[in-house]
This record gives sequence, C-alpha cells and structure tokens, in this order.
Amino acid sequence: MARALRTGRRGTGLRILITGATGLVGGEVAARLVARGHAVTALVHRAADIRGNGGASVAVERLTGDVTLPGFGIAAPPPFDLILHSAAITAFDAAPERYRAVNIGGVANAVALAEAAGTPLLHVSTAYVCGTRDGVVRETETGDDFVNGYEASKAAGEALVGTAMARGLVAAIARPSIIVGEWATGRIRDFSNIYMIFRLIAEGRVRTLPAAPGASLDLVPIDHVCGGIVAMAEDMARVAGRTLHLTAATPTPLPALGAAIAAVPGLGAPHFVAPEAFAPAALPAVERRYHAAAAALYTSYLLRGPRFDTLGATALLPPCPPTDRAWLDRLINYCLDAGFVTSRPDKGRPALSA
Repeated sequence: MARALRTGRRGTGLRILITGATGLVGGEVAARLVARGHAVTALVHRAADIRGNGGASVAVERLTGDVTLPGFGIAAPPPFDLILHSAAITAFDAAPERYRAVNIGGVANAVALAEAAGTPLLHVSTAYVCGTRDGVVRETETGDDFVNGYEASKAAGEALVGTAMARGLVAAIARPSIIVGEWATGRIRDFSNIYMIFRLIAEGRVRTLPAAPGASLDLVPIDHVCGGIVAMAEDMARVAGRTLHLTAATPTPLPALGAAIAAVPGLGAPHFVAPEAFAPAALPAVERRYHAAAAALYTSYLLRGPRFDTLGATALLPPCPPTDRAWLDRLINYCLDAGFVTSRPDKGRPALSA
C-alpha cells in the first residue's frame, strides 16, 4: 500500500532518489533540490561527478546501482519519499538494445521499485513522444510514428508509467522539449545533441538543410525545465496522474534561428531549402560527409512544427520566460564566449530560406 504523500518546500527534507543524476538535467535538478533542503540520493552506475548546470559539484548521497537491473540492483533500498527517474539514453543513434535496456527496461524497473515500496514516481520523458505529428499536441497525447529509436523508446517508457498509474501507482510525467541554455545567460554545462548541428552550421561545415514550410524547433531553457521538475517533485499530490509539457513559451521558427546565427559576423548560416529540393548527393563532398555523419540525425526535426499545449503545466507550474530573439542571441553568444564555436569574420554569410 502506498504511504501517505509528503510534499516539500525549502527545508522540509523530502528523501528523493534520483536516477540519471550525472546527466545534464539530473545534475541540475539534484543541485536545485539540495539547495531547497531535500535529502537527495543519486543512483550511480560508475564513478562520476554530479554537477549542476553551472559546473559546480553537488553534495549528495550515492547509491551504487544499475537502472537496467530489477530493483536497480539494490539489495535493500532505503526508504524514499519519491523516485525521480531521469536516466535515459538521449543519443539519436544508439543501438536498439541500448534503448530497450535503459529507456524501456529502466522505466519498467523504476515502476516495479516504486510499486514495491509504495513510493511515488516522477518520470522524465520528452515532448517529442509526439513523433512526426504537427500542429497542437496535447499533454495527454502521444504519437505513433517516430523518426528515431530515442523517441520510440521514450514513448514506450511513458506507456509503462501510464499502465502503472492505471493500477494505482502515484506517478507523474514531465515532458521537456529541446533543452538548451539558461534563459538569462545562455549557459549550458554540456554542448550536445542540437548544439552539434549548430556548430556544424556556425562553422560553415554544413550549409544546406531541408526545412518544411512553417517548421520550428521547440527550444526550452534548462532552468525552466529543471525548475518545473523540482516543482513537480515538491508537490506530487497536485501533479499525480498528470503529464506536463515543460516546453518553450513560443517555438523558434527555423528562419528566425537562421537569422540569429547570420547576424553574428563570422558565423555561417543555414540555407534552408524545400524538402523535395534537398539532394544530399549534390552537396559538395566535404559537406556531404558532415551531413551523413552528423547532420542527418537531426534533419527530421526541421520538417515539422509541433505546438505543445501547456494547459496543465500553466495551471500547476511556473511559466516559461520569453523564448525570443534576445534569448537566442544569448545562447549563441555563450557558445562563442565558451569557445564551443569560433567566429571567422571572413566566412560569415546571410541565412537563406526556401
């Protein structure tokens, strides 16, 4: 039988087990929970530092385990008030067996552990379980046509949590979209995923990309995502049974992103063409290699424009700050200041679109 739900605020000390705490989101969530007075235990598989988005180490208890094992491989887990499951393979090109083991099997193990202990579960998913859908995507909806194993496995994981909720498990699902830098500064601890194609574009290695009319990217500040997850963790009584989108205030149209990159002297900018006009074989040899090796992993996100409904999130969580041109400029400037991309004033060129 589930224990009575405890909610927490600063200093009330919820006991929270976090999986994936060495990752970008898990580390920042751990930092915020510790700062608010909660007792955080990180499930760790290998020796690794747990750091917030600012890079500082976070002092948490550690529990050795493995999300791919039943019970996370823990012989006698201590009592917790919440299991916060954020461990996942986020790469778009992982082997299918890795997605099955971590993104699906890991969720199954988290659900089983939560049910056995009578502990609420907060699962971190992704808004892109919408798959290839365009238009408005409700917080209650999931797609059925996916472009990579990551999306498909996260949808399968969500289904496991939903089934457990139907059985009576107290649980909630957080759905972030494409996580990028902090709203005020653009700061990001790890440059990965969408940042990799940005660097290829900004440094002129990839110039031509397919883009559907009206396509956009739902870029969301990491502080909005992690602040929302903390708010959910602290008030599971209110969010139990809900799936909440932690997404942008407004999605970023592709031409706006291209214009922001092109405005920086020395950065290349994308030439967006209609999908039917895009011919990888016609690209220059070097660009063709970069496209095949890296850019092709992300081009499917340039062919759709989902608009994530936030009706539930708006009612229950802090709002996302404006995801406007000024914020895009801060994101780009942080990449430059951190040395992630290099500006070459003789190489910049304007962005073009179909």
